[in-house]
Amino acid sequence: MAMSVLQPGFDGTEPPDWLRRALGDGLGGVVLFARNLLDQEQTAQVVAALRGESPDVVVAVDEEGGAVTRLEARTGSSWPGNRALGVVDDPVTTGRVARQIARLLAVAGITLNYAPVADVNSNPANPVIGVRSFGPDPELVARHTVAWIEGLQGAGVAACAKHFPGHGDTVTDSHLALPTVHASREVVEHRDLPPFRAAIAAGVQAVMCGHLLVPALDDQPATLSRAVMTGLLREELGFGGLVVTDAIEMRAVAAFHEPGEIAVRALVAGADAVCAGISSPDGSSVYALRDAIVAAVRGGRLPEERLAEAAARVRALVAWHAERARQRAEVARDPDEDLGLRAAEAALRVVVGEHARPVLARAPLVVEMAARSSQAVDGIGPPGVARALAELLPGTVEVSVDAGGALPDLSDRDRPVVLAVRDAARHAWIKELLGEALRQRPDAVVVETGLPGPPAGAVHVATHGSSRASARAAARWLTN
Repeated sequence: MAMSVLQPGFDGTEPPDWLRRALGDGLGGVVLFARNLLDQEQTAQVVAALRGESPDVVVAVDEEGGAVTRLEARTGSSWPGNRALGVVDDPVTTGRVARQIARLLAVAGITLNYAPVADVNSNPANPVIGVRSFGPDPELVARHTVAWIEGLQGAGVAACAKHFPGHGDTVTDSHLALPTVHASREVVEHRDLPPFRAAIAAGVQAVMCGHLLVPALDDQPATLSRAVMTGLLREELGFGGLVVTDAIEMRAVAAFHEPGEIAVRALVAGADAVCAGISSPDGSSVYALRDAIVAAVRGGRLPEERLAEAAARVRALVAWHAERARQRAEVARDPDEDLGLRAAEAALRVVVGEHARPVLARAPLVVEMAARSSQAVDGIGPPGVARALAELLPGTVEVSVDAGGALPDLSDRDRPVVLAVRDAARHAWIKELLGEALRQRPDAVVVETGLPGPPAGAVHVATHGSSRASARAAARWLTN
């Protein structure tokens, strides 16, 4: 049973020998990352190879749309992310986008999608959630969380609402350190929990707990807290499905405990599946997790019935997926290739200033300024606005500027300037360079792909997220 509750990642583009052996030894799940996936055909081959070793393996992936994509990491997502969908605020569109994401996963044979993000992004300074959230309003987030779950699960792929009990009011990235939610129990109840309550009522198959500390709930991180995982999620909210941890190598918990200890404590608290995104090249780290769980059972720290309960929930998810082969076959025959672009265009918000030109009539100089993405954004990342514009205006020139860098020469008045930024309001260096660029070229266009601040530039286009779809939508508007 100890192997059945683990969901490790691996390196390479085909299952290594240790993983094949582990599947034969009863490993219950595998999580795929961008490093494992090249294209749709190869992804399906990887999943088929995993199922060839263990037909009942849970194959999981993070496919949120927007900036967080694994299957489309090399091209950028075909669908806008949550914040863009929240701005459109049409649950029907949100459900259709989720259904098309399910189509991508269903064709590949994937069981579980670690999505949607159900966090209410109540803190604009949040470094890791931001545009991954549907928005700052609990009711809006709740209705789109439900629409997303129904769209995905209606197509036969299991959804996973995250990051319980709510990662939206933090200023720390849990990949790097332990975030703390400084809010009262009443605020958590009315602000952070409604989307999770709605997700449970909608029949979500899984919930991912976040590595975050909520002192109003417990003095332990949520992943390791029985008060949060069992008392709140199970007993109070009534969730009976699979509870999976966020990746246990994240510094929010890894800074305090060894991996085996994290796994044991999470299972004791009420988790059913332990995600270990990074595994040793020979797989010994996975077997070390197994051994720690077995030792905890034998030593009495982890009741055997608790482990059996967790393993049974993994099997229940496998059974749910097996029963929905017809829905997956139906969605595979139901492509909507223009949906992502239509949704992204609906999410654009444009402010035209006094120095505006009506359109980009010539190939521009595109200056891209963006802080380093959170580790949640895996792989190469989506192409920027420059590439989308180059498809429409050959000769477009791209210059990327990092923190500490200098602006390129903007003096050629015959070449339009586009300033593509992400979260300019949250990063002082971007704000400073943006201001300097606009002093030199007040006719410049600004494209904001993160959370928009005050409009700036002759034309200010807010896409509300980074994706290939959103970049294309902005480029089409600017050249229309």
